[in-house]
Amino acid sequence: MDRRDVLKLSAVAGAASALTLSTVSFAHAAVRTVRGTLPTGAPDFVYLPIEVPRGVREIAVSYTYDKPEVPPGTPGNALDIGIFDERGTELPGRGFRGWSGGFRTEFTVSAERATPGYLAGPIRAGTWHVVLGPYTVAPQGMTYEVTITLRYGKQGRTPKPVYPPERAEGRGRAWYRGDCHLHTVHSDGQRTPEEVAVAARAAGLDFIATTEHNTTSGHAAWDGLWGDDLLILCGEEVTTRNGHYLALGTDPGVFVDWRYRARDDAYRRYVRRIHRGGGLVVPAHPNCPFVGCQWKFGYEGSDAVELWNGPWTPDDELTLAAWDNMLVEEPGRWLPALGNSDAHREPQVVGLPQTVVYAEDLTRSAILDAIRAGRSYLTQSSALSLTLTASDEHGNHATIGDRLHTRRPDARVTVRLEATGAPANATARLLTDQGQLRSGPASTPLEWQTTPSLATYVRAEIRHPDGTGGLPGAMAAMTNPVWLS
Repeated sequence: MDRRDVLKLSAVAGAASALTLSTVSFAHAAVRTVRGTLPTGAPDFVYLPIEVPRGVREIAVSYTYDKPEVPPGTPGNALDIGIFDERGTELPGRGFRGWSGGFRTEFTVSAERATPGYLAGPIRAGTWHVVLGPYTVAPQGMTYEVTITLRYGKQGRTPKPVYPPERAEGRGRAWYRGDCHLHTVHSDGQRTPEEVAVAARAAGLDFIATTEHNTTSGHAAWDGLWGDDLLILCGEEVTTRNGHYLALGTDPGVFVDWRYRARDDAYRRYVRRIHRGGGLVVPAHPNCPFVGCQWKFGYEGSDAVELWNGPWTPDDELTLAAWDNMLVEEPGRWLPALGNSDAHREPQVVGLPQTVVYAEDLTRSAILDAIRAGRSYLTQSSALSLTLTASDEHGNHATIGDRLHTRRPDARVTVRLEATGAPANATARLLTDQGQLRSGPASTPLEWQTTPSLATYVRAEIRHPDGTGGLPGAMAAMTNPVWLS
C-alpha cells in the first residue's frame, strides 16, 4: 500500500483518528494478502475494508508485522487487530465482531463458532473491516502483512449464548469477597474460564467479574462454572489510549467501545451507556506506568476507582495518595476504592487483592450497590479480615462506608479497628483528613478517641513491615472511610 491506496484519513468527531485503506475484493480469489507500512505518528486505527460476497461461511484472518531493534527507552512495534462486520465501524460499535489486541496472530469467525475474543454470528455479504491498532510504532516505521481467507459453504446455526445468573445462594446480609478484574484466553490472559473459576474458589471468593479487553466474548464463556457458591458478573475492560476502565456488572452482551481519547469528547457517552446497562464505571490502575495506561479522563461519572491492582506497587501508592486527597473535595460525594488482581496467567494470584463488600445478598444488584456505597474493604487474601467501627457516647454506631451522626461536633467518638489473620509484625494505621493519627501492632485491636470536629473521616490500613525510602510497608489490607458528622 502507498499513498494512492489510502482512501481516507480523518479525525472523526467523538472518535480517535483513523486511516481507511482501499477495499479488498475477492472476485477471483478466496485468499488475499495486503502489505503496507505505517510511519511513526500513524493514526490510532487503520481500517482495511473487505468486500465479502454471498456464500461465505467463515472468515479467517492472520497477520504479521516487523519488530526492528530500537534504541533503549524507545517503544518498539506493537500492532493490535480486530474485525467489524457489514454493519460498519462507526461508534458505538454496532458492527463489532471481535478484538484480540496483540495477543493472537490469527482468528476465525463463522456462524457456529469464533476464536475467543470474537463473536460467532452470521457471515452476511457486504463490506467488512479488519481493524489494525498500531499501539506503538518504532522510529523505523512498521511493516505489516494481513492475509484474509474466505471459506465458502452453507452457514451453520449460531448457538444461543448462555449467560451467568444474577444471583447465587449467598448468606443473606453478610460480607462477600470478590475479584472484579480478571482476564482469560478471551483477551490477553492464558487461563481458561474453567481455570479462573477453580482459582477463585481456591481463593475463597464469593463473586468474580469477567472483564476482557474491548470484547464481550467472555460473557457467554462460563456455562456450568457458576454455582450456589460463586456469582459471576459480566463486564469489560475498556482499553483506550488514555487509560483503562472497567465496565463492571453490566447486562450480559453490553459492548462498550474503546476507540477514543480524552480529547475526543466521547467518554461521557459510554459512561451513560454503562449506567443504562446496569453497570458501574471504575477507572483501572490509573497510575500504571505503561504506554496508554495512565488515566486521563477525570473521575466525573465514575462509581469507584481501582486503587489496588495486583501485588502492591509504587503506582498503587500514588493512586492511594491521590484518592485520599479527593475524599473531601466534594462534600457528600466520594469515590469508593476497589482492589482487584487483574490476573492474566500463572503465577499471578486470583484474589490478590480482593474486595470484601457488605451486601444484602449474593446478587448482582446487591454487590454493585455495596461497591457503589463503599461498604467494603480491600485485603490481600481471604485469610485477612477487618472490622472498623465508630461509636459515640449515646450509642450511635457506624461502620465502613457509613456516616456516624453525632449530636454535637465535639462529641466523643471511639474508633476501633480489629484485624484477624494479619501478617506477622504488621502495623495497623488509622488515618483521617489530617493524615495518620494512630498506629500500633496489627496483632491487637487498635482504639482511638476523636470528635467529628477533628476528623471528617477515619479509614484504616494494615501494612507489612520493612517499608523502604521512608515509605510504609506494602499494603496488606485497607478500608474505605467511616464518615463523622
